[in-house]
Amino acid sequence: MPERADRTPDRAGRRSWAVGAALSAPLGLLLTVLPAGVAGAEGVEATGYGAPSTRCEVTDPRLPELSGLVGAGDAMLAMNDGGARAEVFVLDGACAVGDVRAADVDPYDPEDLALGADGTIWLADTGDNNHTRETVALIGLRADGSSTLTRLTYPDGPHDAEALLMAPDGTPYVVTKEVLGASSVYRPDAPLADGATVPMSRVVELGFTLTGTPGGPVGRAGQLLVTGGAVSGDGQRIALRTYTDAYVWPLTGSDVAGALAGAPVRVALPESPQGEAIAFASNHRDLLVASEGLPTAVTLVPAAGEIAPAASTAPADGAAAAAGTLSHEVAPLTAGLIAALVATALVWIGGRIRRRRQG
Repeated sequence: MPERADRTPDRAGRRSWAVGAALSAPLGLLLTVLPAGVAGAEGVEATGYGAPSTRCEVTDPRLPELSGLVGAGDAMLAMNDGGARAEVFVLDGACAVGDVRAADVDPYDPEDLALGADGTIWLADTGDNNHTRETVALIGLRADGSSTLTRLTYPDGPHDAEALLMAPDGTPYVVTKEVLGASSVYRPDAPLADGATVPMSRVVELGFTLTGTPGGPVGRAGQLLVTGGAVSGDGQRIALRTYTDAYVWPLTGSDVAGALAGAPVRVALPESPQGEAIAFASNHRDLLVASEGLPTAVTLVPAAGEIAPAASTAPADGAAAAAGTLSHEVAPLTAGLIAALVATALVWIGGRIRRRRQG
């Protein structure tokens, strides 16, 4: 039997579409009453990229839920969201599947993909819609055909995460997907090791804000939910995406945490039903994005100029300047209001789910 990547006894919650659908209505109400300090987007400019175009179209029935994407020269690596095996599909320039790389591992909910400097392909088995997993995992597919499995633990309980950033020095960073945009970035406390369980520490807090860009399966909430990540092949840029927008930071060395503390360039992405995949193209500057569903287009978003941090409108002194665009602290009153609204939304969702089960 394939090795299981997860230790959680109940695996029925891999994909909780009922919860995802139920989120839309209460979150839509919640987002209309959030304070301006949370919903503002100061310091982020939608500049630096040109008009998107379709590079190719994925039609292969083996990729119905394309969630992870990596540029590999003229080819691309792609993976499904979910699945009973750890599999990576090699796509040519026309999005046709050629080779398939796989490991005899049964993942729980793989969500993103990264390529290491040594050629190892990393699958982030980090999805946790119901926040019940005791561990998440990184699965490595080595160039020699062997594989590794490292389990990871959060310091503060379960999180759902759909974005993996692999620093040039091989350090992985997991970025959580949070309904109010308050994503956290976690880094393992020790090197990855096959068969080991490694604790992680939170190194950066991000605060994604409403942008007005349409798209995604959950209305305005999709503007806040991190669904994918990428590091450019030359190690000079980082990208994170939501269902609607991409954010690009310059990277120096392997200081991913330091880079994410700065101000990004925001790119409004073409509207798509469930956009979760993002990668850098072979020139290390253009973006490639794709959505779940078949057929699905791999869209090229060209870099139109030098990618540099946007000018911040925050005060220039110490901690206030460090808060920048996406990293912020929430005042106690605001936090209390958010907590109350979230509690109301969760009660509403729970009632919907119970009624569906009883019906």
